[in-house]
Amino acid sequence: MPERLPVAPRWAVGALLTMTFATGLVDAVSYLRLGHVFVANMTGNVVFLGFSLAEQYRLPVLAPIVAMAAFVLGAFLGGRLSRFLGGRPRFWLVCAFACQAAGLTLTALLLATGVLRAEGRITLVIIALLAGCSGLQNATVRLLAPRDLMTTVLTQTLTGLSAESVLGAGIGRKPHRKIGSVLTMFAGAAVGALLLQRTLAGVVGLAAVLVACAAGVFALAPAPTPTPTPDDSVA
Repeated sequence: MPERLPVAPRWAVGALLTMTFATGLVDAVSYLRLGHVFVANMTGNVVFLGFSLAEQYRLPVLAPIVAMAAFVLGAFLGGRLSRFLGGRPRFWLVCAFACQAAGLTLTALLLATGVLRAEGRITLVIIALLAGCSGLQNATVRLLAPRDLMTTVLTQTLTGLSAESVLGAGIGRKPHRKIGSVLTMFAGAAVGALLLQRTLAGVVGLAAVLVACAAGVFALAPAPTPTPTPDDSVA
């Protein structure tokens, strides 16, 4: 784990896997209920937008554009937070993930009260809120977390798992973290798809709770144990 992560590795891995699960939940919401668009996986949206140029497939155009624009704004916010709070990584992570949890909670409440509905053009507002939260998460994790725990994108994780394996380049370390990321994303998407049969707001609310728990871990978990230097060992 990078030295900048402010909590002990086991706690950090648990928090990041929790956020990976939450990513599976929100992408299940967006793809299955908001018109086949992703709010965390921007590669999919770029591809869908390209497909939409072939009019016979009748794929949405505006939804992926809104998702990408909101994601970029969320990532911009994440970058600004890192600029101002980067010297205090624990406070930075707590603020970023607390903001994300607040955004998800607001979305869940608006859905639960009927202010927002997964129908018509109003779905674009839901997409924008969820994508903005995902952009904030992705930017923050990218700046601090290891490459095998990116929480939103698994392409590099799967590539590393295979290419760096014993049968590949033979340089891979801790493959269980990569495998855990893939399985956790799968589990989040599966649970989201199953829960969507009953409640949309509940799935978004569950994602909010999980992100809030991750923020709590970064706020309260113990700091990493300092690695002894050669001078320390001699002393």
